[in-house]
Amino acid sequence: MDDRHFAQRLRERERIVGYWVMSDNPAAAERIAAAGYDYVCFDLQHGLLDYTGALRGVMAAELGGAVGVVRVPANEPAWIGRALDAGARAVIVPLVDSPRDAAAAARACRYPPAGTRSYGPARSGLTVGTDLRGADERVACIVMIETREGLSNVQQICTTPGIDAVYVGPSDLSIAIGGANPQVGWEMPEFDEALAAIRDAANSAGIACGLHVDDGCAGARGLADGFDFISISSDLGHISALAAKHLRETQS
Repeated sequence: MDDRHFAQRLRERERIVGYWVMSDNPAAAERIAAAGYDYVCFDLQHGLLDYTGALRGVMAAELGGAVGVVRVPANEPAWIGRALDAGARAVIVPLVDSPRDAAAAARACRYPPAGTRSYGPARSGLTVGTDLRGADERVACIVMIETREGLSNVQQICTTPGIDAVYVGPSDLSIAIGGANPQVGWEMPEFDEALAAIRDAANSAGIACGLHVDDGCAGARGLADGFDFISISSDLGHISALAAKHLRETQS
């Protein structure tokens, strides 16, 4: 996929499918990208990789034909700027509770006067270019709705200028609505109501809404339910599941 169009495709709400990576394994990331995913997201919040791992991952994803996205550890300008300087075409910002939080994330993604991003395109200058306005247009700011506060403020978050998409963190959201653990929360009717409220708020604001899912079947259901983009599972989750499956089959 031509990386130039990723932010545009997201804003135009095309169907986009990505994959989630939590380990520092560039060779695996390249293979995942080559499978045909639109993007590969490298998780700096909960993943087992550091900034250098995310940088290598973004580069590997591009070699495989996908776009590199980074979930930053926190809504902090330094982390957002570093991810974008590394060449990420989008950042996913966790734990956004309010329009104020959303506005801060959006500002950190754009250069002045639109935002507060510091100029130092160490690698992004080779990918999205050095033109300030062009760079602003070619990266996307995605914020996560995963807390009770974020859910309460979702309409205002979705209409915050500079926010290109919202993304559901299903585990934290399920706990926030009262689940004793994610699995319990996902079965609660309140969880489906929360998903619908987030999706409806994004639709009303005219921005994309994404969802993290465990597998391809759940991804297909998410797209059918009206989500615009989907992230599939994680490399560690799939390794564990497939390794256990092969062991059971061998021992049966």
